[in-house]
Order: sequence, then structure tokens, then C-alpha cells
Amino acid sequence: MSNVIEAVKTRSSTRGYTREPLTEAELDSLIQAGLQAPTAANKQEIHFTVLKGEHPILKEIEEEKNRIRGVCDQAHNFYFEAPTVIILSADKDYKWSPLDAGIAVENMALVAEELGLGNLIIGCIYDALRGEKREYFSNALKFPENYEYEIAFAVGHKAVEKAPHTYDANVQVTYL
Repeated sequence: MSNVIEAVKTRSSTRGYTREPLTEAELDSLIQAGLQAPTAANKQEIHFTVLKGEHPILKEIEEEKNRIRGVCDQAHNFYFEAPTVIILSADKDYKWSPLDAGIAVENMALVAEELGLGNLIIGCIYDALRGEKREYFSNALKFPENYEYEIAFAVGHKAVEKAPHTYDANVQVTYL
């Protein structure tokens, strides 16, 4: 079986990480996977903001998320203490930006799985980064002008193992 197919089948969201940082080679592989993702009209408008360690802005994002949505998980923050969080932003006026960011983050998730790294695709901070403090967070995260948050990605070495989800193809697929 190809490595890609195996990664698709075995990848699952990781909600527990060791403190071990990613190597530069691991991080570079992840960023390259995101950069190589196809984009509509080859516009390549996705920007990646990499936060390593316990960057102070992560706590601010967590506080804003909790203010808007309430505390979802008392024991963990939104990135489950992953040593690296990558925030993807894109041109806010380009209608395909959300799709392009989703494709980029999935590329990174599959490469993370191939590298044996745990990962989590994060959507729960959407309201925090697109709400009242949008401009503040856009500046703090150094988004390019006219860019806004699309999706985030936590990645690190797994502290917990989780089995991949199962699915019923007969329920979710219609062949015509």
C-alpha cells in the first residue's frame, strides 16, 4: 500500500503531545507540504504563521475563544499543548481561500502522519480570530495585508495514541 493511502487511513486527531519540539527538518517538511498544496488558479495565497513553544499569543487566543464560546475543555487549551501551532491565513477577498487553506492543512496532516507526528486540525478559534479582535490578532500574528485567519494546525510528538475513525461507505457514498 502506498504511504499516502496508509497515512489517509491511519491519521486521526491527536489531543495530547510530549514537550519534545519538532526538528527543523520535520517543520520544513510540514511547511513544504502546505506550500505544495494546489490552490485555485495557482494563486498560492496561503500564508503560514508558525508558533513554537508556549508563545504568549496562544494564551490570548485561548482567552478570546473562551470569552466567545465558553470553555470547551477545562483540562486543555485549544492546541492541546502541542509544541508547534501553524496558523493559516489567506486573502480575505478571494472566495477560494477557505478551500485552499483546507487543502494545505490536509497536506500537512498527511505528512505529519507519515513522519509519525501527532496533529490536530483546529477550527474552534475561528470566532476568536475573526471577531472583535480580528485586527489585533491579524497584526500580532503578522498576517499579510488584507489576509485573515482560515484554519490552524497543531503538531508534535504524540503523548497519546488514538485509533483512526471507522466509517460506513454504504451510508456516506452514493454511486450513480
